[in-house]
Amino acid sequence: MQTGPFRFVQAWRGTLFCFVMLLLLATIALLQLTQGRAASVGFFTVFEAWTTPAAERELAHHIVLGIRLPRAVLGMLTGGALAVSGVLLQTLTRNPIASGGTLGINAGAHMAVIAGTIFFPAATAGYSLPLAAAGGLGAALFVYAAAGGMKATPVRMALAGMATALAMGAVTGALQLLYENETTGLFLWGSGTLIQIDWSGVRFVWPWIAAGTMAAFLMARPLDLLLLGEETGRSLGQRIGITRLLVLLTAIGLAAASVSVVGPIGFVGLIAPHLIRLIGVRRHRSLLLLSFLAGAVILSGSDLVVLVLESRFGLVPVGAITALIGGPLLIWLILRMGRSRTMGGENGGTVYRGAGQRLSLPVASSVIAVLLIAAMGAGLALGSLRFPLDELFAVLTGDGSKLARTIILEQRLPRTLVAALAGAALAVSGLLLQGIVRNPLADPSIVGITSGAGMGALLLLIAWPQLPVGWIPAAAFAGGLLAAAIVYLFALRNKLQPITLALIGIAVSACGSAFIQMLVVKAQLRVAAALAWLAGSTYARGWSEVALLAAWPIILIPLGWLLARRLDLLALGDISSVGLGLRITRTRLQVMMIAVALASAAVAIVGTVGFVGLMAPHAARLIAGNRHRSLFPLAAMLGALLLVSADWFGRIALAPKEIPSGLVVALLGAPYLLWLMRERRSKG
Repeated sequence: MQTGPFRFVQAWRGTLFCFVMLLLLATIALLQLTQGRAASVGFFTVFEAWTTPAAERELAHHIVLGIRLPRAVLGMLTGGALAVSGVLLQTLTRNPIASGGTLGINAGAHMAVIAGTIFFPAATAGYSLPLAAAGGLGAALFVYAAAGGMKATPVRMALAGMATALAMGAVTGALQLLYENETTGLFLWGSGTLIQIDWSGVRFVWPWIAAGTMAAFLMARPLDLLLLGEETGRSLGQRIGITRLLVLLTAIGLAAASVSVVGPIGFVGLIAPHLIRLIGVRRHRSLLLLSFLAGAVILSGSDLVVLVLESRFGLVPVGAITALIGGPLLIWLILRMGRSRTMGGENGGTVYRGAGQRLSLPVASSVIAVLLIAAMGAGLALGSLRFPLDELFAVLTGDGSKLARTIILEQRLPRTLVAALAGAALAVSGLLLQGIVRNPLADPSIVGITSGAGMGALLLLIAWPQLPVGWIPAAAFAGGLLAAAIVYLFALRNKLQPITLALIGIAVSACGSAFIQMLVVKAQLRVAAALAWLAGSTYARGWSEVALLAAWPIILIPLGWLLARRLDLLALGDISSVGLGLRITRTRLQVMMIAVALASAAVAIVGTVGFVGLMAPHAARLIAGNRHRSLFPLAAMLGALLLVSADWFGRIALAPKEIPSGLVVALLGAPYLLWLMRERRSKG
């Protein structure tokens, strides 16, 4: 029990913090009203706008009160709503890193709004809160169930949420690419923005946020009891099932209301509650109030940064700023959790259980090789112009018509080889990462390498466009290496535990994605071109790209194969592998360097393709068991098969319009992810 003096000190701290937050919020709001590209406004003009009668106001007064003030108020409301939603989700799941972003709610709401805008434009005119709420609820329930429900550890929940968000983001990207005209203007919103032209957004969202926040306050006592455990709560007369349902619906309603107006903004719901808990606040009545204020300060402060940057860099998504702020804080939180050992078992556990070899390696390799050759043949023969097999064979043997030789040898063959090489590189990179993280949900996208490599490549293209194309792989490798180095250095403080590597990778991936969003907006790339590059595409790749990419998998895959037996030992757990004489820290570093190089080389050529490194290694394990020396050739061929098939399917599915191969893979990855999650859950 808390003593009287302790409770007095805690109340005093809470009151002081509340006063500081209100003062800080007022200061930020005042500064927001003076910032913007439309007109230069001073503090005196802001105060004058309040006191001048409406009929006598000048243009600057209308800008302050009609455009900037709604933006400032909207930031306070939605920031507070996201923070309260984070408190509810963290209490509900007993997961300190739960929020609308980490549980996939924001991604689900975003996908639902985009789909509604395309297929039900009349029903979604204005703000589509019902669709956003339905999408967020579906995503949350899926992540919660797939991660194991109440038995889920924080790392399972975070990985499930990240993978689900990637899948839903891929579906959203595909819809935006295929229906570019219908979704015009939604790209910036999809990155998170508070831009307003009047009070309509505030008028729409404030009743929902007020109702949801009030409902959360009314549930403060049941929320306190939830933290005591189900048995204690029931003994005190609480209906735990009903309470959980109401908490979930309230949290999703608040997150969906925010997303429907300002887009999917992450990290606010994660950061704000932890800032309040750091000052010792535990009871939910105070926690909810102070978290609301902290969330308002975080989002309004991020928007102030956006306004300051606009004059120099142009439009910047506020969601990118919150990610850049939240990523480092998430890393700090993960390290703090690691020291208190609240994330799960110390070793991280092994995830590959009882999967003996299903097929002999020669048989499996032969079947996959035949399928790969068939897919490459289909890629060469099929497209807007189709060639019969006899003409394809004639071209490959040095004969055939001039038109066929030009299309097949100069356009389709290098493109197909790029897809095969990139797919193999990504698959083996995923296999290596899964080996050191000991989790089949790990791949280059989830642990930050892909976004880091993409950031490096895009930065080179935008900042130094005059440099030869041969520098792009080097820039991508530098970006991927930087991301991996950050993950490695921070995870080293916790002895490179697999769960720490995975969670810090998620934080670094979010920061890299934020930089990419800012670079895309800064470069003013067309939406379709930006989405295609971000999703990953093999479009218009030629022999120069083949030459740039080929050396990396040809050299590094055999090097990784030489470390295969060490990966087998790592799968036994840290304690067992150390007992067998393995230097686990050095092994993880060596393996990570190879994985980084493979993924970065692929990203430099085909963009940020996801899910290949997730699906191909797991499919290889289903075929050949868990011995890594057997898995290497199978995973490489399966990765090549996957991306080659996606390349030609994307060309013929909606010809003459092309679907980026990365989106095709991601659309396949979504149902595969569902199956993989259920498979893991059934195995305990």
